[in-house]
Amino acid sequence: MTVDITRDLVVERLGDVKYDRFLFYLMGPYKSFNLNYVLSEEERQEFDLDDLPGPLRRLFRNKNEIDEAQALLRRVQGELRVTPGVNAFLALDVDVDTSDVDAATQSIEYTRCSNATAFVLPFLGHNFGVGEEAGSILEALSETHGDRLLFVHENDVTSAMIRSARVRWDLRVETYDTEAQLVEKLRFFAGSIMQQERRGELSRLG
Repeated sequence: MTVDITRDLVVERLGDVKYDRFLFYLMGPYKSFNLNYVLSEEERQEFDLDDLPGPLRRLFRNKNEIDEAQALLRRVQGELRVTPGVNAFLALDVDVDTSDVDAATQSIEYTRCSNATAFVLPFLGHNFGVGEEAGSILEALSETHGDRLLFVHENDVTSAMIRSARVRWDLRVETYDTEAQLVEKLRFFAGSIMQQERRGELSRLG
């Protein structure tokens, strides 16, 4: 049975916050980058971290933190749900089975339902899948939801996909150094969308 993803369904499956009807969809990697993606077992045993420059050394030292990327999203989500009190959520929270609606379609529909959507790309994140989903969303919704989309990446992250998306879809892109900066930029983005809806510059979603 196919699930019809609507704003009402998303709101119904999330907890109560001050602005229940302001949906803020957070996308990002659920796993941190680790050595298993690029090195064989033999290569990992011979690998000398001290041979790497600082930023890369930092990445590989965190090879066992497979869930730190998701933990980051959860912390950011919690901050936004408290202040300013918007209904920030991850795809996991709505609990639609991928056998009913595939993951790419879910992401497109969650974005369509949301007042704001942010793609969060941390340095330690395994970001390839996020880039693919973001591309699908931009292809489907850039004309109707472009003003409601934001890419925000850690300063050490470089991506040809982000650069091309900025040119092709005039996508808004921000950077951050610390988690506190990330949260503050997402709060500012949510506030700006709220103001645009109040002034009639963006339509109010039902």
